[in-house]
Amino acid sequence: MATYITADCINCGACEPECPNEAISEGDEIYLIDPELCTECVGFYDHEACQAVCPVECCLPDPGHTEEEKALIERALKLHPDDPELQKRAGVNEYPSRFRK
Repeated sequence: MATYITADCINCGACEPECPNEAISEGDEIYLIDPELCTECVGFYDHEACQAVCPVECCLPDPGHTEEEKALIERALKLHPDDPELQKRAGVNEYPSRFRK
């Protein structure tokens, strides 16, 4: 499931630089996450980086957009075709993921 940012966002911008996929951008009133770019940090971290840095805890899993780990790692590989470390980790099925905690 893609992560989304709730209306509680204080527009601080702490989340944007943490996203390994550049899925977060500044909207008119709050930051937004593009679900086509969000991998829930699968392949990069064992947690969602935006959630970890959000001071008001407004980066939440979107219950209306559920996805399996397999789809998320496939998206990460597609978004980062020139990342040899990600390719290697995915190839041996040993990559960080919140699904594997």
